[in-house]
This record gives sequence, structure tokens and C-alpha cells, in this order.
Amino acid sequence: MIQFSGRRALVCGSTQGIGRATADRLAGLGARITLLARDEQALAAVVAELPRVNGAEHDALTADFREPKVVGEVVRSHVARSGPIEILINNTGGPPAGPLLDAAPQAFIDAVTMHVCCNHVLAQALVPGMRERGYGRIINIISTSVRQPIPGLGVSNTIRAAVAAWAKTLAGELAPHAITVNNVLPGYTSTGRLSALIRTRAERQGVATESVEESMRRETPLGRFAAPEEIADAVAFLASDAAGYITGVSLPVDGGRIAAI
Repeated sequence: MIQFSGRRALVCGSTQGIGRATADRLAGLGARITLLARDEQALAAVVAELPRVNGAEHDALTADFREPKVVGEVVRSHVARSGPIEILINNTGGPPAGPLLDAAPQAFIDAVTMHVCCNHVLAQALVPGMRERGYGRIINIISTSVRQPIPGLGVSNTIRAAVAAWAKTLAGELAPHAITVNNVLPGYTSTGRLSALIRTRAERQGVATESVEESMRRETPLGRFAAPEEIADAVAFLASDAAGYITGVSLPVDGGRIAAI
């Protein structure tokens, strides 16, 4: 039985999709949740809807991941006021789609800023408290492109691999402090991001969106897209006591897609 009573979690990108599903799942298992995103109104709506097991209180922080310094300051101030957070879920929307060769250098700088730099400042802000509590989980929601690049996502493929390398390096450094660092690699998941990618691919190929969707489903042995809640279940496991001896891994949650490539 997984439960997080007494634990606190910071969930990034938590107003929709996988981030929101993860916040909901952890809250339902007893965690006290702090949401982090840039849309204050959407954050307030999610906070109001999260489960409150045993009266757990949830809150939200507003920051733009294009500004890592601000993200770090906001989170450090929050920790100073309310105490350590043991679970960090790094989750940020992916870079715009497009062929790698067409990408402007600034696109890589923007992606590194939002994904690598923000993950890093958040870890720096929270790891001291994890050490203090003798328990820590850092989980990065990235992509199966870490194992197999996805056509049409040139910048994203590049940056997701950088996040995975960052995480594996950090896992080795933090292991002596009972802090684990792992990645979850979602396959095709029913989110707004996937819908946008399908539309972009359909427009580029000059075909109907239904044709692109069917092609993607055929790439997946289970024959369907994941629900965000299925990704959240994997995140919850890695955040739990049960996963205390797992660190430095990239776990595909992809319906067998990578195995089929």
C-alpha cells in the first residue's frame, strides 16, 4: 500500500495533463501538495479540487519557467516559511515541434533554461530539506525520446536527453543521502500536448488528424494512448517508500512502444 501521509510534494506544470494527474494522485494518497506553474487562476482552481486526505492543506506558487532565478527564489522563500519538501516532480511542457535542422539556436537556449536550469534550481532549493528529513525523491517527467528520438521533435529530443543525463549524474551524488533521482518516460499520452503534436503532424503531411492518431496507435503494442493517470501511478510508485532502492533509472511508461521499435 502506497501512502504519503506526512509527506510534502512540489509538482511542477500542475494545472493540466500529466502534472495535474500526478498532483491529484499524490494528494489522494495523503501528500500535502504545492503546485508550481505560471497561471495563477488555473492553479487556484486545481488547489480547490485536490483531495484532502486527513485534512491535508494544499497550496500553489506562481512562477515562469523562462526565469530560473525567479523560480528558485519563489521556492526557497516558500520552504523558508513552511518547511522542507521531500518530493520534487519536475514537469514542464515540451519545446515546439519541428525538424532539428530548422531550429534556431535560441530555441535550444530557451529549452535548456526551462528544462535543465529550472530542474537544477529546484533541486538546489529542496535537497537541503530532503537531507534534513532523511528522505527525498526527485522525479523528472520527460519522454521516450530519451531512448528513441521522435520524428519532428528535434529540439525536444535533444533537451530531454540532457535532462536524463543531468538526472543520472545527480542520482549518484545524492544516493548517500537517501535521496533518489529517477525519470519517467511517458509514451503517447492523451494530453493537450499530444493533440497539438497530432495537428502539427497532420498539417505537415497533408492528412487528417484521425490518420495520424491511428498511425501512432499502431506504433504502440497496447494499441491505445495512455491516460495521464497511468503516468501518475508510475510517478507515485517512484515517490514512495517502496522505490527506495531504485535510483538513476529512466522508466518507460509507453504501452510497449520502445520495445516494439
